Amino acid sequence: MPKPRGRRGAMLAAATLAYLAWRAWRRRDADLAGRVVLITGGSRGLGLVMAREFARHGCRVAICARDPQELERARADLEARGADAAAFTCDVARENDARDLVARVTERFGGIDILVNNAGIIQVGPLRWMTLADFEREMAVNFWGGVHATLAVLPQMRHRRAGRIVNITSIGGEVAIPHLLPYSCSKAAAVAFSEGTRAELARYGISVTTVVPGLMRTGSPVNAFFKGSAAAEFTWFSLGDATPLTAMSAERAARRIVRAARHREAEVTLSWQARALRLVRALAPGATADALAVVNRILPGPEGGRPEARRGMQLATRLSPSPLTILMNRAARRNNEFGGAARPARAHARKIGLEEA
Repeated sequence: MPKPRGRRGAMLAAATLAYLAWRAWRRRDADLAGRVVLITGGSRGLGLVMAREFARHGCRVAICARDPQELERARADLEARGADAAAFTCDVARENDARDLVARVTERFGGIDILVNNAGIIQVGPLRWMTLADFEREMAVNFWGGVHATLAVLPQMRHRRAGRIVNITSIGGEVAIPHLLPYSCSKAAAVAFSEGTRAELARYGISVTTVVPGLMRTGSPVNAFFKGSAAAEFTWFSLGDATPLTAMSAERAARRIVRAARHREAEVTLSWQARALRLVRALAPGATADALAVVNRILPGPEGGRPEARRGMQLATRLSPSPLTILMNRAARRNNEFGGAARPARAHARKIGLEEA
């Protein structure tokens, strides 16, 4: 009969071997080379930056968006960087489009290992000028788009008992921000969907990562839609997206997102500002709500506004574009935000050095 000390030694050795085996499996599982990643809304902004980062890790990349011109420019950008990339026109807000997209990507690459639900739109303005159609539009893309793509890809992931899903939500889905109400509602639904699917899909070997970003310098304000006092709304929103003090760089955000996907993390919050807002909201929800009411009084009021939505690139004010927003404008040009059918207004194009087509 072995001595107790010998038995403890054998148990320690077995535990050590098990740990080393787990580490080896984890390293292999974290290797993304050769994996197929599908990124919705991948033709510009954060989606395109993520596609570049996944490609840098050796992934084969499929991107989708609604605008074929933007997609072609994004595909050319990725291929110029050595990526094995394909682009597909798709509106994920339509269930049939999402199913067809998954089928086409699977036919092209043989399967989908990682789905990144990134497609989204944002409308900025006071509730006074938001309509039911505005809420429905945000929900259709920001929430239902992710649901459609996820349900379409799940059968093959369940069959393989392997897969990763990354959902790009927003701090606005956890703390409702004034003048972003339809957006916040859609992102709150996306957060719940993401957290719930992680719990239910783990048994199939499928991981779900919830990404909760704050502001990022992707250049996206030029493609946001503004209602009410559109120019004033564009000014405050683009200024918030413009500096390192208020917004995280898109490249750093993409690196963090890819790392979270590699290691199958449950959740990642991007930017110290977003983490601080979550903490304050958790510790003092009432005070946070009162503070946001004060913020709302500082933002442009509904008086004198108009119901029509205007795109950011069609607006130009004294402060935006300006030297204050130079980093945002550079990001917009770098990340294909000015691509597609829509073109900047002449004043906007002149101020950021773009020629109007």
